[in-house]
Amino acid sequence: MSITVRFFASIREKLGKEQDIIESKGITCAADVWNRSARIPLPGNTLVAVNMEYARPDQPVRDGDEVAFFPPVTGGAR
Repeated sequence: MSITVRFFASIREKLGKEQDIIESKGITCAADVWNRSARIPLPGNTLVAVNMEYARPDQPVRDGDEVAFFPPVTGGAR
């Protein structure tokens, strides 16, 4: 029983990993996924997706789900 975790952009670089597979036992929400996989506090501006749909950190997750974490999207100068 597992949850796939994906990290993108600067989060991936900071954590030094692109993906993780974690045991789903004891996981109830996306924030729990972050805490188990990243092992650092979840930055308040982090974007979360559960099964490729944007979600809140308190979004429930289940065995077999994919949870992704993204830094906030910003525009460039013109």
